[in-house]
Amino acid sequence: MRIRTAVPIVVLALAIPAASAPADVRAARGTPQTPTTLVTGLSLPWATSFLPDGQSALVTERNSFRVSRITLDGTRTTVGTVPNSVTTGGEGGLMGVAVSPTWNGSTDQAVYFFHTSNDNGQTENRIVRMSFNGTTLADRTVIVDGIRSNTYHNGGQLKFGPDGYLYAGTGDAQDTSTPQNNDSPNGKILRFTTTGEAAPGNPFGNLVFSKGHRNPQGLAWDSERRLWSAELGNNQLDELNLIVSGHNYGWPICEGPCDTPGMDNPKRTWTTAEASPSSLAIVNDTAYVAALRGQRLWRVELEGTEAGATQAYFTNTFGRLRSVVKVPGADDLWISTSNTTDDKLLRSEIR
Repeated sequence: MRIRTAVPIVVLALAIPAASAPADVRAARGTPQTPTTLVTGLSLPWATSFLPDGQSALVTERNSFRVSRITLDGTRTTVGTVPNSVTTGGEGGLMGVAVSPTWNGSTDQAVYFFHTSNDNGQTENRIVRMSFNGTTLADRTVIVDGIRSNTYHNGGQLKFGPDGYLYAGTGDAQDTSTPQNNDSPNGKILRFTTTGEAAPGNPFGNLVFSKGHRNPQGLAWDSERRLWSAELGNNQLDELNLIVSGHNYGWPICEGPCDTPGMDNPKRTWTTAEASPSSLAIVNDTAYVAALRGQRLWRVELEGTEAGATQAYFTNTFGRLRSVVKVPGADDLWISTSNTTDDKLLRSEIR
């Protein structure tokens, strides 16, 4: 297996920046506008989660384990670090963050993190809950453990779904036996309660919601509450998948489309050089996929359960793109870069 850092052929797209797109492309549904810079001086920002009022968000940094609160005007304040975090010399460290949908800083202070940690001398990926009063993080509690870590393929995305449960994308931890094993949390999308228990209705009676994943790092829901996932492939194809409870997405038997019975094919694929999809946001049923190796933002018009017109924006303009999230109450995206030094948080209006 070839290992790609932070990086399973149908592409109906021209890889050109939005500013130079022709008139017919500019008229496409949900065109991202040239971004403005909100924050500079970040170091490998990995994930962003807005507080419920939509006026600020928490942003994680993978290798420093630092968490910042950033307001809509770009004011940045460090609120703490996540204890017991460790790196893997590759893609592990402090990754996903999910703020409780009812967080208010007083009666509900819950914030959740997905990170590589060394509790009791055992290094693995864990999901933890911390308290955040608006200014400071405190009181780390492990709610999900036993997720294997490795240098690469750690997954790391963590989000609340519209059903109120937490969802996490886990990588195969460079062990291809895990994605097809229903009892392993690796190579899966997990669904669980805020105390770390299996959510009601999960298909295998445990935390597993879907299986057969290599390294899913983008999770988002459309207007019909359908879950979509962006996933890093191996040597050939990266994927955009429509996730259904209990379904099998093929890895390691399939990379991209295949004819194996019982395995779902992706709705859109890209070559690994074009994508390496690191995050996913949906605005008005249009998906936006941040690309690391591809150094661009992909726009995919969702047509019910299918993926439609696809276009690339900002190609080679900002370098590697990591996190993309919708700004609550606005048709805007926050996009972070992942270029190791002086990373930025950008804002792009969607028209």
